[in-house]
Amino acid sequence: MATVELRFSALPEHVRTARLVAAAVARRAGVDEAVLDEVRLAVGEACTRAVGLHRNGGISAPVKVLLIEEEKQFSIEVGDEAPHATPGERVPGDVPGDADAETEEDEMGLAVISGLVDDVEVSAGRHGGSIRMRWPTVPPATLLA
Repeated sequence: MATVELRFSALPEHVRTARLVAAAVARRAGVDEAVLDEVRLAVGEACTRAVGLHRNGGISAPVKVLLIEEEKQFSIEVGDEAPHATPGERVPGDVPGDADAETEEDEMGLAVISGLVDDVEVSAGRHGGSIRMRWPTVPPATLLA
């Protein structure tokens, strides 16, 4: 299992770099060429979401992206360190009106990711969250044919 770890400051201009790195590693891992645009878009959405959460929460920690090549699949995990409320709970520092707009934007981003990727896991808690996306890989012998 090969893993590439990317950490970047929560700045929007770094999202493009994360997309490019993700596409390059996905290609090398054997993700079908026809799916690479979806990989780029999904990573862009997940990283943009994490950057927004960090910036809105005043979090200086970097956004973390793990690119994991496994035997028959390729995974990307985008992690943030923003506290996430569980249903019915408020996170300290939330302003009620702002929280509604942020929640709506967050749900839209997650909907876009779910539309792009068949295998998605979203986890969130008081110490951060992550979006893990998976794609099947093509065996190396098939790539040469």
